[in-house]
Amino acid sequence: MDNRLKEKYVQLDKKNIWHPFTQMADWVNNDPNEPLIIDKAKGVYLYDVDGKKYIDGVSSLWVNILGHRNSLIDKAIKAQIDKVAHTTFLGLTHLPAIELSEKLLNILPQNLKKIFYSDNGSTAVEVALKMAYQYWQYKKEKRTMFLSLKNAYHGDTIGAVSVGGTDLFHARFRSLLFKNYFTMSPYCYRCKFRTKDIPFPQQAKNFKVHNVQVGCKGECIKQVEQILIKHSKKIAAAIIEPLNQAASGMIVMPRGYLTEYAKLCKKYDILLICDEVATGFGRTGKMFALEHENVWPDFMCLSKGITGGYLPLAVTVTTNKIYNAFLGKYEEFKTFFHGHSYTANPLACAAANAVFDILKEDNVLEKANDVIKHLEKELKGLLNHIRVGNIRQCGVMVGIEIVESKQTDKPYNCKLKIGAQICNKLRKHGIIIRNLRDILVLFLPLIITKREISKIIRAIKTELDEL
Repeated sequence: MDNRLKEKYVQLDKKNIWHPFTQMADWVNNDPNEPLIIDKAKGVYLYDVDGKKYIDGVSSLWVNILGHRNSLIDKAIKAQIDKVAHTTFLGLTHLPAIELSEKLLNILPQNLKKIFYSDNGSTAVEVALKMAYQYWQYKKEKRTMFLSLKNAYHGDTIGAVSVGGTDLFHARFRSLLFKNYFTMSPYCYRCKFRTKDIPFPQQAKNFKVHNVQVGCKGECIKQVEQILIKHSKKIAAAIIEPLNQAASGMIVMPRGYLTEYAKLCKKYDILLICDEVATGFGRTGKMFALEHENVWPDFMCLSKGITGGYLPLAVTVTTNKIYNAFLGKYEEFKTFFHGHSYTANPLACAAANAVFDILKEDNVLEKANDVIKHLEKELKGLLNHIRVGNIRQCGVMVGIEIVESKQTDKPYNCKLKIGAQICNKLRKHGIIIRNLRDILVLFLPLIITKREISKIIRAIKTELDEL
């Protein structure tokens, strides 16, 4: 693109647009680089208006699992747009949504039987919270609280923020939120009860409640039970991101933690919500993260990768037990009064159907597991770097925690913006990733190659050496 035209668009952006999760003072003042204007994409690559290509190392915010411009997804959307782009789902239905519901239920835990469509991860969580809350009203029990984990992130709408435990994102809104119970996060690296070095990958050893050999001697799961012993009759549901608290810096749970959390919910008659918005659709090496520990929740929230990163779509899946509690005569008004204008959008459902077909027919997960092993091997080479405090990997999801002192785990002063600096410098290597403070986050497409992974890790090492 001509430099004068490019500059015009950059200035219009800075004048008119407020970007998410962005300090706009930095953005407007060119700190440290001019904004990248993305023009097109193909496979795992994004191309700017000058034609330079970049590996999309965060899958365009964790949604693009099969690469950009996948020919089969393109074809499915084009075919659907020739029929109908959108119609209300209130009182009507359509084939793409019906077909997608069947495909989903065939691969989800067998106790999950009913699908409610919405349009993003946050709304999927809102649906689950409201369903759980309303369910206990019909059971004549006053359960108005929820149990969540510190460092949790479930979205940015008010209900989802209420069960969020990431102070960086949520602390300013506390007075707006309904009160809940929060239990300690299984953040082994920063746990005050930590007794020994954390193995890599973090799930390398089994986690046994009250007899744990990794990290905190089971304090995190003990605290869950302590809360449930005291307050279970007040709690409508417990919510968890299976295996990985992604938005908090890829906090990977010790193996067995999810199992014990689910067992405690069952023991104390607490509904369990598994938020698989980030971890679903192959990110962990299995279709869903909860498959690693054979957990069957009462609710499951899905979004992001469901359409391959093409269009907004989300689902909340639940059991017949929950669904049946809402059935009654019209005049009882037991209906679940919740919906969205773009619920079950036909274009999005068509894209999702294509994604499921590709995952099944192209053996994507089998190929991805080979890539995941290569990623683990490459990350081990970074583990001893003087500036790397901890590396957490869960499938194609990675958090590399940068520290000033490896001996004391001392973090850098946040004013230095070390994580942001590294991410900006990686652009000259043709790589786009994001940071959460001083944690470098990789969220790789399932179709990425070993060579592309090696390129990313080499570039990160180069920039770490320059610190």
